[in-house]
Amino acid sequence: MIGLWLVLFFLAGTAVGSFINVCIDRLPGGGSLVYPRSHCPACQHTLSAKELIPVLSYLWLRGRCRHCGAPIPQRLVWVEVISGVLLAFSYWQFGLSVSFVITAFYCCLFLVILVIDLEHQLILNKVVYPAAVVALIIAVFGSIFGFEPGIKDAAIGGGIGFVLLLLPLLISRGGMGWGDVKLAGLIGLVVGFPLVFVALFLAVVAGGLVAAILLALKVKKRREAISFGPFLSLATMATLFWGSNIMNWYLGFF
Repeated sequence: MIGLWLVLFFLAGTAVGSFINVCIDRLPGGGSLVYPRSHCPACQHTLSAKELIPVLSYLWLRGRCRHCGAPIPQRLVWVEVISGVLLAFSYWQFGLSVSFVITAFYCCLFLVILVIDLEHQLILNKVVYPAAVVALIIAVFGSIFGFEPGIKDAAIGGGIGFVLLLLPLLISRGGMGWGDVKLAGLIGLVVGFPLVFVALFLAVVAGGLVAAILLALKVKKRREAISFGPFLSLATMATLFWGSNIMNWYLGFF
């Protein structure tokens, strides 16, 4: 029975991934999420329902528009698959519960932020600010159903996240962006105190390792910027699933 639910949530997640792709494509340019209907960016042909089936349509069309033959970005199918995996894994971790719903929502949110920052080097206020309001509402009412953090820990976490990345921004004079600072504040609201330390630590370690590898392979030059938002987003997802375990493991050394 669990296997069936995993399959169902994976399929539901791929459908959510289609909407996430719409957000990724349209939000950076200020476009509407509901109009116009989905269409080929090359020939502008409006896509039919059978061309919008998550994952399967891409495979059926062999990665090309049926009308003009233009290649369909692989990112579309990868986002759908990753969204499906995130929803299925959230169910695997939390079962049918409020924690499952909230965690799945946050994973989808940070997936939007991650891909937009990767493609455009932007962390959008139009995403972060509404998400912060939603995170505060969840902190107020989620604790009623056993979801943490509560409003106090969320507020403290938000303040800590904002300040901890504000300091590097002021010191580095451009090495860190305001978008990263605002995103760190959002992360603090989402995971709360003290797990905000786990999320930021994981992001810094992962970002540092990847940057070192890219520099060693000469993929990036020393002064060339590397987006930090994706590392913050991935670290937040990891913290949502394993943050308490990581914190308890660390405290076990003392």
